[in-house]
Amino acid sequence: MSDFDITSLIHHPYRAPAGFEAPQAGVHKASTVIFPNVAAMRSRDWRNRSGYTYGLHGTPTTFLLEERLAALEGGSHCVLVPSGLAAIALVDLALLSAGDEVLLPDNVYGPSRELARHELLRLGITHRFYDPMDAAGLAFMIGPATKLVWLEAAGSVTMEFPDLENLIAAAKARGVATALDNTWGAGIAFKPFGLGVDIVMQALTKFPSGGGDVLMGSVTTRDAALHERLKLAHMHLGLGVAGNDAELVLRSLPSIALRYAAHDASARALAAWLATRPEVARVLHPAFDSCPGHAHWKKLCGAAAGLFSVMLDARYSQAQVDAFVDALQLFSIGYSWGGPMSLAVPYDLKAMRGDKAYAGTLVRFSIGLESAAALQADLEQALKTLA
Repeated sequence: MSDFDITSLIHHPYRAPAGFEAPQAGVHKASTVIFPNVAAMRSRDWRNRSGYTYGLHGTPTTFLLEERLAALEGGSHCVLVPSGLAAIALVDLALLSAGDEVLLPDNVYGPSRELARHELLRLGITHRFYDPMDAAGLAFMIGPATKLVWLEAAGSVTMEFPDLENLIAAAKARGVATALDNTWGAGIAFKPFGLGVDIVMQALTKFPSGGGDVLMGSVTTRDAALHERLKLAHMHLGLGVAGNDAELVLRSLPSIALRYAAHDASARALAAWLATRPEVARVLHPAFDSCPGHAHWKKLCGAAAGLFSVMLDARYSQAQVDAFVDALQLFSIGYSWGGPMSLAVPYDLKAMRGDKAYAGTLVRFSIGLESAAALQADLEQALKTLA
């Protein structure tokens, strides 16, 4: 093929007609964005959505997903990042500097804890852990160096539902920013901005994706100045998401409420059944009064995610509990949740938090979209390994 033929292929004059509409949004992928002229190139500002500058700063596909997620959360501004942990890191790095302190709930998502213990500490940012069930205790802990309070509802693994209203009020009274990990609530269970929280993040990997095949996170705010700080850090860190990944989340969002309700219904049915089993010492599900913070959940939420944990009786060893999990046939062993497949993971709470409040060994269940009856039968046959 001659050079002329190659050039004509690259610079072919045909343009598809405008006005194409379909149920699913188009996928726009780019690193380079083409400007009509130099004046347009110089006038465009990557910090707003009046135009496009570079693929990392947004395309029609990612802008659309950001707008829909902001609407889901009840916010005004949203940025996308490559994972839920990246969303946590973005908030930390945008708001904290050397000499600052961040307060974390003592049941915080494990990787967020490790981020604080290693990377933030290396940057001169300190951290302390507070009891998420004690708003007065949090108020007492906030000091001059405290610049950010992280919240999580429900708590990771042990599923406590905190007193969000009073925790947020305690931070707000002292002029400290609050950020909520709302992955569990997913914009469905409750609306956190109505409680006065400043920032809401989600691991879109979970319910918004719904397929167990996408890694993505979001950070949403209502405050334009706060969004500007987040957007600047987002640009400086070079964070971006792929157009095809954004497409997958956009495709799943219309069904999120239906899927969330289905996960919730099956999880409550299975949790109630497990609560009757002699092998189970305790069920940890925010909708059950055996779970710490149930009253707070009941006040704020009508729905609950398809996630709960059980404490198996203390007479069973870790090896026996592991054998029980291995015996499950419909439950797969794996991290994450919110996808179509049910998952089970045993946790060693003493290794995680040194927690003495829970006797026995914990197993966390993520309930998928299988038949609840089939999942119950699977649990029943696996429990026989403990006999």
